[in-house]
Amino acid sequence: MNEQQILLAFGGIGVAAVGCQWLAWRLKLPAILFLLLSGILAGPVLGWLDPQELFGPLLMPLVSLAVALILFEGSLTLHLSEWREIGKVVHRLVTVGALSTWAVITLATHWLLGFDWLLALLFGTLTLVTGPTVIVPMLRVVRPKASIANILRWEGIVIDPIGALLAVVVYSFIIASAEGQGLQHSLLTFGGVILCGSLFGIVGGWLLGSVMRRQWLPEYLHNLATLASVLGIFIGANQVMHESGLLAVTLMGMWMANMKDVDVRHILHFKENLSVLLISGLFILLAARLDLVALIALGPLVLILLLVIQFVARPLNVLLSTAGSNLSWRERALLAWIAPRGIVAAAVSAIFAIRLDQAGHEGALLLVPLTFAVIIGTVVLQSATARPLARLLKVAEPAPSGFLIVGANAPARAIGKALQQLGSRVLLTDSSWENIRAARMDGLPTYFGNPASQHADAHLDLVGLGHLLALSPSGELNTLASMRFRHDFGHQRLFALANSQESRRTDKHRTSHEHRGHLLGNETLSYSKLASLLGQGAELYSTNLTEGFSWEDYQALHGERATLLFARDNSGWVHVVTSDSAFKPGAGWTLVALIQKDTAAG
Repeated sequence: MNEQQILLAFGGIGVAAVGCQWLAWRLKLPAILFLLLSGILAGPVLGWLDPQELFGPLLMPLVSLAVALILFEGSLTLHLSEWREIGKVVHRLVTVGALSTWAVITLATHWLLGFDWLLALLFGTLTLVTGPTVIVPMLRVVRPKASIANILRWEGIVIDPIGALLAVVVYSFIIASAEGQGLQHSLLTFGGVILCGSLFGIVGGWLLGSVMRRQWLPEYLHNLATLASVLGIFIGANQVMHESGLLAVTLMGMWMANMKDVDVRHILHFKENLSVLLISGLFILLAARLDLVALIALGPLVLILLLVIQFVARPLNVLLSTAGSNLSWRERALLAWIAPRGIVAAAVSAIFAIRLDQAGHEGALLLVPLTFAVIIGTVVLQSATARPLARLLKVAEPAPSGFLIVGANAPARAIGKALQQLGSRVLLTDSSWENIRAARMDGLPTYFGNPASQHADAHLDLVGLGHLLALSPSGELNTLASMRFRHDFGHQRLFALANSQESRRTDKHRTSHEHRGHLLGNETLSYSKLASLLGQGAELYSTNLTEGFSWEDYQALHGERATLLFARDNSGWVHVVTSDSAFKPGAGWTLVALIQKDTAAG
C-alpha cells in the first residue's frame, strides 16, 4: 500500500468508528454491533480494508497492547468492597452460575463442533462474559424493573474482569500444554505463567499506587505514567514468561482499584476514553479479518450452539443463581433471556486464536468467527426481543417518571425527599463526597461522580428515570447535564433552577433556552434564592386537594408566598411546575410547594 492508501484507510476507520458510536447512541444499542458489521462490510464483503496489508507485522503486537489496555481498564472497576454489597444473586451469577455456563458451552462446543477439550474450554471462558458496554444500552431500551436492572448491570461490571482473568488462565494452560513434554512439565509451565503474571501485576500495581499515594508525581502525569506502566508491565512479564502479560495487567488494575488511599477515578476516566478509541478501531480491524468462508463452513451447527447458549446455558445459570431468592418467576425469566456477549470476548479471542494457531493448535482460527457469531447473534436477538418480552412478562417499568437530580446539596436533598414522598424514584448525582454522604444519610439513592462523564454512561442507572432536575449551584454543570440527557429524556422533561447571572448577560453570552431546559417554579427562583429561603426556615410542604379544599382555596390560603414546584395528579403522574404550566389541579391531586415559615404557620 502506498502512503495515500494508508492515510485513506486510517481516515476511513476513524469515520466509521465515529459513525458507529453515534448510531449506537442514537438507537440506544450496543456500539459493538455496528462496529463489527462495519468491519465485516469493509473487509471480507467489499474488500476495502485488509488489516494485515495495512499494518504488516505490527498488527498483532498492536492488537496485543490494545487488549492489555482494555483488560486493565476493565479490572479497574472491580472493587472488593462492592462484592459484599451486590447481593447473593449477583454473587452466584458470577461464581456458580458462571461455572455452569462455562461447562455447558464447553460441552456443546466439543460435541457439536468437534473442538478438542482445551479449545472448547477456552471458548467457554470467552463467551461467558457479558459486560457493561453491551448491558447498559440494552437496559435503557428494555427498562425492566429496578431489581432486574441492578442485577444485570452489576453482573456485567463484575464478570468482565473475572471472565478475562479466566480466559487468560485457560489460555496460559493451553500454551503450557502445547510446549511441554508431558503433563508435569505443562503444569510447571502453567504455574510459572500464573506466578510471573501475579508477581508482575501485584508488584506493578503496588508500586504505581504507592507513587500516586505519596504524590511523587504531579497529577497531570498520572495518566501518562499509568499508560507507560501498563505497557511496561505487559511487555516485561511476557519477556520473563511468555504469555503472562495479560494476566499481569489484569491483576495490576485490580490491585490499584483496591489500594487504600489511592484514587483511580481520574485514571479510570482517561482509560475509559482510551478504551472507546481502542475498542472502536480494534473491532473494525478484527471484523475486517473475519473469515466468512470458515464461518459459513461451520453450517447450521453454529445456530444450534447459539440456541444452546440462549436456551440452556443462561437459563441454567439463572436457575442456580436465583434459587431461594425473592425474585418472581417472571423476573427470573427475563434474567434468563438477557446476556449479550461483548467486548472481552471479541478482543481476547482474536489475539488468542492467532497465537494458538502459530503454536500449532489445530482449529484455533475458528475461535474468531465462532466468537463473533455468538456476539452478533446474542446482541441482535436480545436487542430485538427483550423489550417486548419484558412487557409480556409484566416486569417492564411503566413510562419513566422518576427524577435524575444533578446536585446533592441541601436544596436538592430537600426536593429529593419531597419527590420520594410523592412515590417517585429519585437519583442524586454529585462530585462532592460530603453532599453524597449527607444524601445517603437521608435515605436518598446517589451516584458519586459527574453525570456527564464516560463512567456515568456505563454505570449510571437510568431505569425508571424520565426527568432531569439540574439543581447544582454551577450553571455550567446544569447546562452540560441538560445537553447530555436531552436525548434520553427529551427537551420537555429537562428542568433547572433560574440562574441570576444568566439574566444579567446579553444574548450573545447567555446560554440558549434550548440547552438550559425549563425553569423550575418560576423565573425568579434561583439556586441562591432557594438555598436562602430554606436557610431562613422555609419548607417544602405537601398538600392534598379535596372537594372541600380546592385549588382556589389553596391559593387563597398561601397566596404569593408559596412557590408551587410539583403536582401529582389522580393517575400518579408528577407534573413539574414552571411559569408556563397549563394544568389546573383538582380534587385528589397532591401539591408540593416551597412555603415560607410564617405563611405555613398562619
